[in-house]
Amino acid sequence: MTADEVLRDVLDRWKHAVDAHEPDRVAANFAEDAVFQGLRPYGVGRAAVAAYYASQPLGLTAEYRVRETRELADGVVLGYLEVDFSFTDRPALRVHLGVVVKDRLISHYQVTGLG
Repeated sequence: MTADEVLRDVLDRWKHAVDAHEPDRVAANFAEDAVFQGLRPYGVGRAAVAAYYASQPLGLTAEYRVRETRELADGVVLGYLEVDFSFTDRPALRVHLGVVVKDRLISHYQVTGLG
């Protein structure tokens, strides 16, 4: 698989779990020791990821667009994306997302808000 295909495979699984509001399934896409930076203080590990997504409102969905990918080493992919998080009760939020995927799990996730 190409770096782009690996990234899309992982992020498709992440997106489907976010859209279904299944925090544990979202967290299953992350490494046990993943560094996770959403729009709140960072956390480490799957429990931090699950807690973050459990606190998100029902109806939250994610649409992503891959802007750049790089294969950093065998089995390690860097991705830079734009993501629109949509809500049922407010306008969508567009963010930049940087991820490092290692062995098909997200090991680093960092969101930057726009504006």
